Amino acid sequence: QVQLVESGGGMVQAGGSLRLSCAASGLNISTYSMGWFRQAPRKEREFVAAITWTGYRSIYLDSVKGRFTISKDNAKNTVYLQMNSLKPEDTAVYYCAAPVNERFGPSLPTREYQYTYWGQGTQVTVSS
Repeated sequence: QVQLVESGGGMVQAGGSLRLSCAASGLNISTYSMGWFRQAPRKEREFVAAITWTGYRSIYLDSVKGRFTISKDNAKNTVYLQMNSLKPEDTAVYYCAAPVNERFGPSLPTREYQYTYWGQGTQVTVSS
C-alpha cells in the first residue's frame, strides 16, 4: 500500500522559509517522478513543482520559480520542497503526489490526472 506523508508546514512571516518533506512508503521514489501541488482557500488545487524519477530535471509553477526548489533523497525515500522568500499568496495546503507508473516520461507530470497517489497535505500559512 502506497503512503505519502507530508510534514514541515507551519506559519511563517513573509520573506521567510520552510522546507516541506514527503516521506514515501510502498513505492521506491528512485523510480518515480514526484510532484507537489497546493490548494488555497476557495481555489482549485494547482501544480507547484515536479521532479523526474532520475532527479535530473524539474519544473515549476511560474510564480514560484527562483524561490522554490524540489529535490529528493532516494536513500531516505523522501521528496522535499524548499520554499524561500515566501509570500502571503503562497498560503495553502501543500500536497505531495506520485503517478501510478514508474519512470514516468519523457515529460514531467504537471496535471492532477497524471497523479494517482496523494498525501494528506500540510498547511503553510504566510503572514504579511
